Amino acid sequence: MKLSQFKYNLPQELIATMPAKERDESRLMVVNRKTKLIEHLMFKDVIDFFDEGDLFVMNDTKVFPAKLYGVKEKTAAKIEVFLLREINADSRLWDVLVDPARKIRIGNKIYFGANNEIIGEVIDNTTSRGRTMRFLFDGTNDQFHALIHKMGVTPLPNDVLEQRKLMNEDAERYQTLFAQHEGAVAAPTAGLHFSKILLKKMEVKGINTAMITLHNGLGNFRPIEVEDLTKHKSDSEEMFITEQTANLINKTKEAKHKICAVGTTSMKAVETAVTISSKVKAFEGWTNKFIFPPYDFSVADAMITNFHPALSPMLMMVCAFGGHDLIMDAYKEAIKEKYSFLTYGDAMLII
Repeated sequence: MKLSQFKYNLPQELIATMPAKERDESRLMVVNRKTKLIEHLMFKDVIDFFDEGDLFVMNDTKVFPAKLYGVKEKTAAKIEVFLLREINADSRLWDVLVDPARKIRIGNKIYFGANNEIIGEVIDNTTSRGRTMRFLFDGTNDQFHALIHKMGVTPLPNDVLEQRKLMNEDAERYQTLFAQHEGAVAAPTAGLHFSKILLKKMEVKGINTAMITLHNGLGNFRPIEVEDLTKHKSDSEEMFITEQTANLINKTKEAKHKICAVGTTSMKAVETAVTISSKVKAFEGWTNKFIFPPYDFSVADAMITNFHPALSPMLMMVCAFGGHDLIMDAYKEAIKEKYSFLTYGDAMLII
């Protein structure tokens, strides 16, 4: 399929800039792949579509405060540094984005903190978009990470930031309740809809949960620059699936219970780790899997997802799972019914 087949026009007023008052009180569009029917419910109703023994696969990644603000040596120009991923903890090497990029070259130093507690030195221009930076800090690695947390800012996406000021509660609401392993620069948004009450109701009903970890990177938000999707190369993201999670997924499948992937990241993880025999194996490493139609899914029977931007890898994966025409029709319906879109927006369940 071609890039242009995933275009739609999103009215600006449908972009959610605030989360729902309660996590599970977002709207829920239910899309049935067999009957082609579309229902309009509340997210808390999602439990009605699953039974005892079914399994939700969730991403327990945690967003870390990845934005640092510093000043360039000599000129004192203000520089924003976005920490993408730690390459080497002992050497304090990181992949970063800098803004404005044109002002930063190899050898430049950036000072962070009121007393210049951390100094960043650019040692490589890894790509046209990024840099490799070595951080100089007089202390242990634990102390270094603690200082980053103190100085850093939670990287809320542009669809939220452009329309309002950073609010204190965002740091908490921009995490899932089950976030555990730090490393993401963007939240797995489908998981934001799960409240404590809903998770408890699932437990009481006998619906199981299995955690994978996939640290969301910025690659999903970069524009795809090729019309022929087979020529697109995705950025790699670090992911982990434990033996325990793999076994639970495989046993659920063998027992013919339903498996629901919560979010595109969970779907990407299980599809990365699946074998030819449709078994999920334990995994520790990196994935650059790019899923677009047509694609044969091996693990999940259902999927929960948000409403994604046009031309995005997330929308392409959703179309691969739900069917291109059906999902694009569902998006038209969502716009007509004034659903909220993007990060803090409403949810879709595809069954």
